[in-house]
Amino acid sequence: MPVPTVPPESPSRSWSRTVDDLAGGWRQRSLWGHLGWQDIKQRYRRSVLGPIWITISMAVTAVALGILYAGLFGNSLADQLPYILVGFIVWGFISGCILEGADVFIANEGLIKHLPAPLSVHVYRLVWRQTLLFAHNMIVYLVMLVIFPQPLSATVLLAIPAFALLMVNGAWIAVLLGIITTRFRDLTPITQSLVQLLFFMTPIVWIYEDFLASENPAIAERARLAEINPFLHFLEIIRRPLLGQEQHLRHWVVVLVIAVVGWAAALFVLRRYRSRVSYWV
Repeated sequence: MPVPTVPPESPSRSWSRTVDDLAGGWRQRSLWGHLGWQDIKQRYRRSVLGPIWITISMAVTAVALGILYAGLFGNSLADQLPYILVGFIVWGFISGCILEGADVFIANEGLIKHLPAPLSVHVYRLVWRQTLLFAHNMIVYLVMLVIFPQPLSATVLLAIPAFALLMVNGAWIAVLLGIITTRFRDLTPITQSLVQLLFFMTPIVWIYEDFLASENPAIAERARLAEINPFLHFLEIIRRPLLGQEQHLRHWVVVLVIAVVGWAAALFVLRRYRSRVSYWV
């Protein structure tokens, strides 16, 4: 009786091809670096202030919400506004990676079909573009430090590795969501709705510690449920050092675990479906 043979693995689905895609995309830094910068310039072409409009619109929204919620919660503007402002800056990067990550391959249909480049080029371009937007918005943070000085110390430098972790997580989110939504287009509006919902569920405009310190045990207990929200931990690892607050190890551990698990899932999907993206777009 003949022994059944196992069919050889398709070369396009090998782990070496997956790693080569990521490495090859990284080697083309001049390409995606230029494209990412051109994306921002194109968006504000013929505008007098150019990309500065990104900073102005974010600052106006944050200040308006800071004044509103400071009055609602009875907090001083010096406490509420910096909290919201930094939260907005970080959330802008996170939501940008998610929302644009869902369309990262669909939006680059022409390049994918006609430019022989690794798929990861488009992911790196997205993360780089969001990094440039983040850098623009940090101008508002520097102005805020002049108006509302914060008790900063050497721990402010932890914002650098914290943002690096945000970039690492933003990359796997774009890979995973980009491939899945390219195949199932209905997931794009679902993703947009979920991000909008998570904005209100994440402590961006409301101060998490205030609810934990509430004299009402029921409110304090419900506030602890916010720990289930992974975006809380993404915000806290960078907002706390930027506001001179005490660091908590659990936030860093959660973000690191999410990065490892997320990249494992993204690599599996990239390995299995990378070759099909050009047909799906």
